[in-house]
Amino acid sequence: MIKINHLNKTYNNGIKVQALREVNLVIEQGEFILIVGKSGSGKSTLLNILGCMDGYDSGEYLFLDQNVKSLSSRESAQFRNHKVGFVFQSFQLINELTVGENIEMSMGIAGVPKNERKKRVKDLLEIVGLEEKENCRPLQLSGGQQQRVAIARALANNPDVLLCDEPTGNLDEENGIKIMELLKELNGKGSTIIMVTHDLTLKQYADRIIQMKDGRIIP
Repeated sequence: MIKINHLNKTYNNGIKVQALREVNLVIEQGEFILIVGKSGSGKSTLLNILGCMDGYDSGEYLFLDQNVKSLSSRESAQFRNHKVGFVFQSFQLINELTVGENIEMSMGIAGVPKNERKKRVKDLLEIVGLEEKENCRPLQLSGGQQQRVAIARALANNPDVLLCDEPTGNLDEENGIKIMELLKELNGKGSTIIMVTHDLTLKQYADRIIQMKDGRIIP
């Protein structure tokens, strides 16, 4: 599904920092991958590039044999909306909208008809076990429930891959385990999951661990 060759990324905000150095990576469809490493190791930068939220300086990124570098701005936006689903540590739900409206938003952007969107919302809420919360506001939910809503939102447009950036980072241990079990269940149904974490206790859920240090993947 994903092939990365000799990827390099440098940030220059007055101080030059090389975030990625000669990164090579292959991810197969249906894998559950954990990317681990200390803060500053490059793992979130790599995830943002995989999701087309950030560019890179040199190297090659192929997604289903398509060269991502060749995408126009419009095509990159379509890539983010259709090919990948994002789950963040801070949930990033819109508190002024209901749970259902949060999930439905990306489908509206994608042009999915309203009646299909409503049905999809109900199906997704059933998947994450929150059928009765459709008309609640995010702030009326616990942190674990908010993250479940965020996962449902990420699944809205049937993405090829779920990209998760520290999805358990703001949760207590019990809710963190519930989220990991949900992700593992989704993976068992065919979802490809790439997850960044600093928590090595979660390695039991993954098919493969990728360790990063100083912008490199280490053996």
